[in-house]
Amino acid sequence: MNFHRKKILVIGAGVSGFAAAMIGRKLGADVVLSDAKPEQELKYDFKKFRAAGIKLFFGKQEDGLLTDVDLIIVSPAVPISTPLVKKALQCGIQVISEIELAQNLAQSPFYAVTGTNGKTTTVTLLGLLIATMYGKDKTGVGGNIGVSLSDEALRIGSNGGIVAEISSYQLEATNHFHPHVSAVLNVTPDHIVRHGSMEVYQKMKERIFHEETNDDFLVLNYDDERTRSMAERTKARVCFFSRKEELQEGACLQGDTLVIRWDNQCWPLCTVNDLGIKGSHNVENALAASAMAFLAGCKPEKMIPVLESFRGVEHRIEYFATIDGIPYYNDSKATNTDSAIKALETFPAHIVLLAGGDDKMTDLTDFMQLVKERVDELILLGNASERFHKAAVKQGIEEVHIHEAGYSMEKAVAIAHSLAHVPQVVLLSPACASFDMYDGMAQRGRDFKRLVRKFQH
Repeated sequence: MNFHRKKILVIGAGVSGFAAAMIGRKLGADVVLSDAKPEQELKYDFKKFRAAGIKLFFGKQEDGLLTDVDLIIVSPAVPISTPLVKKALQCGIQVISEIELAQNLAQSPFYAVTGTNGKTTTVTLLGLLIATMYGKDKTGVGGNIGVSLSDEALRIGSNGGIVAEISSYQLEATNHFHPHVSAVLNVTPDHIVRHGSMEVYQKMKERIFHEETNDDFLVLNYDDERTRSMAERTKARVCFFSRKEELQEGACLQGDTLVIRWDNQCWPLCTVNDLGIKGSHNVENALAASAMAFLAGCKPEKMIPVLESFRGVEHRIEYFATIDGIPYYNDSKATNTDSAIKALETFPAHIVLLAGGDDKMTDLTDFMQLVKERVDELILLGNASERFHKAAVKQGIEEVHIHEAGYSMEKAVAIAHSLAHVPQVVLLSPACASFDMYDGMAQRGRDFKRLVRKFQH
């Protein structure tokens, strides 16, 4: 893709938008970076963009922004249903996502992961596994994980590998993204407000393998009915992974050992007990990452030490403190009910749970049934509190065990500390987004940890 003297409009001031704007400018394009929010609300110093000659436009986005534009790059937070983007498409202006920009810039293959839950853990582990083949300096990790995929593609150059976490938001404006090995971990209700239905949400996920050929590989969760059926709609060679079934071909458990079975051979990896990340959901993540790394060309014997030493990622069932004999866990990354259910399943019982936040309006029945079974005290936060409270009562959870913290994490932590006693654990697993109180789930998780540590003696 030739950017020289082209006019590019980047919509959305965030990690992806910033990278796209700077790269476009470096490659000789005339770049406009626009965001619908006023500049003062964005909490970012735009001096370097102005110094680079990038034109900035904030506030209401009129059709005049499209004048003479050759290409639009949208950030993940910007739906293609946005009026300006719809108008651009009507005018025949090409609209792409930042991951498609990365595809155009890349000289090394992509290994891309999507799914409702488990993406960050799987991608982080996959990055370490891929590094056993290319080396750390020639392995990139980016995308929805908080690092621009375009920047990583340029940094790695040729003779390396790029591991990508890909969200449905990123795939929405993507037509030609082409990983060599892709994976869909699972598809459960999430982002329905953005996409309109589960069917559309699933179609967005399936775009990750849309451009793959029979020279590529698609890793799918055999235990998830929605992902299993995707094998019927791909040209790539399919490799299933399963925690529940002993597969004839794919990645699975043989007894308590993770194995890869492929082309009539079997490679044992490590046992579930030796796996560095704990919980049944993490067995699935490890199987998916191992299958992808194997198909990419990594040697199984080099993968084993990585699987045994990897301890997971921040904000995903992250143990970080014990106070008065009570362990505290930060699972701020659980931004939907399915992810929170996996966290609750990690502990047999006696949980003091902090939940709620920016409500995604997904069904709460299964979640609250498990809360009734395993949670001793339920502390509710944010704009989801009222709906969560009603759902809890409906499932038979007694009012005396439901506590309201409003929009105060400090109050929620104080309630948890006052109530918790051995053998309980305190768990932040919100089952909600964070934007009613924080800029993102990472800020929420770190605030939770900061407030908990105030109680350490």
